[in-house]
Amino acid sequence: MVEQVRKPPVIRLGILGWIKVNLFSTWYNSLFTILALYILYLAVPPFFQWAILDAIWVGNDRFVCEWYDEDKVKYRAGACWLYIKVWLNFFTYGFYPDEFQWRVNLTFIILVISITLFFIPNFKKKHYVGIFLFVGYPIIAFFLLIGNEQIGLDTVGTHKWGGGFLTLLLGLIGIIFALPLGIVLALGRRSKLPVVKALSIMFIEFWRGIPLITVLFFAAVMFPLFVPQGVEIDNLLRCIVGLTIFGGAYMAEVVRGGLQALPKGQYEAAQSIGLGYWRMMSLVIMPQALRIVIPGIVNTFIGLFKDTTLVSIISLMDLLLTVFTSMSNPDWMGFPFEGYIFAATCFFIFCFGLSRYSLSVEKKLMVSHHK
Repeated sequence: MVEQVRKPPVIRLGILGWIKVNLFSTWYNSLFTILALYILYLAVPPFFQWAILDAIWVGNDRFVCEWYDEDKVKYRAGACWLYIKVWLNFFTYGFYPDEFQWRVNLTFIILVISITLFFIPNFKKKHYVGIFLFVGYPIIAFFLLIGNEQIGLDTVGTHKWGGGFLTLLLGLIGIIFALPLGIVLALGRRSKLPVVKALSIMFIEFWRGIPLITVLFFAAVMFPLFVPQGVEIDNLLRCIVGLTIFGGAYMAEVVRGGLQALPKGQYEAAQSIGLGYWRMMSLVIMPQALRIVIPGIVNTFIGLFKDTTLVSIISLMDLLLTVFTSMSNPDWMGFPFEGYIFAATCFFIFCFGLSRYSLSVEKKLMVSHHK
């Protein structure tokens, strides 16, 4: 008689059961839970009182946020979010002229719409959207942001670009170009041609072996010494090239890890059906390798985006530098916490959103793979 296979019983813990299993399962787990709750008790209520309950949201100047008594002792309520409200335009656009800021807005609106269409599951024209993003959109963005007198747009020099708009621009451009550069370098490092392999290894190890701040100094200060006299390359363009090269070197090692993780049978199977090297890499090997290293790729993207704050050392007015500059204004000195919290929140929103999206993509690809 064959015994009937029964399904395992369903365990329903509930909230109390989950707390017992995850927070108070052992004596040391209980100790850490109590310690964490005590730290939260000490930190969260005072911060909430300062940031929300006692905060100043409206007003005309800083004097609504602080005052002096008869003995000239300064008193301050909670967080002065009025400071962020007053400086929000500067934090967003830097010195970009107010009358032309619609061009920045339009540039990013086009980008958001294009990306949205690209990631709609049932949208059938994704290849056209991809071509537009990599070919048409950069041209449109270039003329919108810089301007051109022949098409009726006044020129705005890159030295006036700044704020969150410049930070996003640097981060997105660096991310877009670092990945293909990293793929090329990773393939070059695994190449069977000695010269290509040696050059790729030297390139990767050199740029990974020096800090980004040195790369930016070289791009801004020393690079003009190596170009012919009379040739001027925009400071922002030099910075973008430096960020891309630096990010591409790190990305190459991430991609190489994915290539090495694939079993040799994948290469042999692709060669057995007559695929050449480039078709094998583009159709069989690279899609699998990139899927494996999605967490590493996103981690490199996030690190590169946060590293854009270093461009302030070469006088590019990124988001963090606009916040720092506003603190030197004599009418608004003394509010560093509000400014830095605002900058940190902006970076966190972008990085956390990118991280969560990568998790959803990774889960989707893993599910389709197992199916």
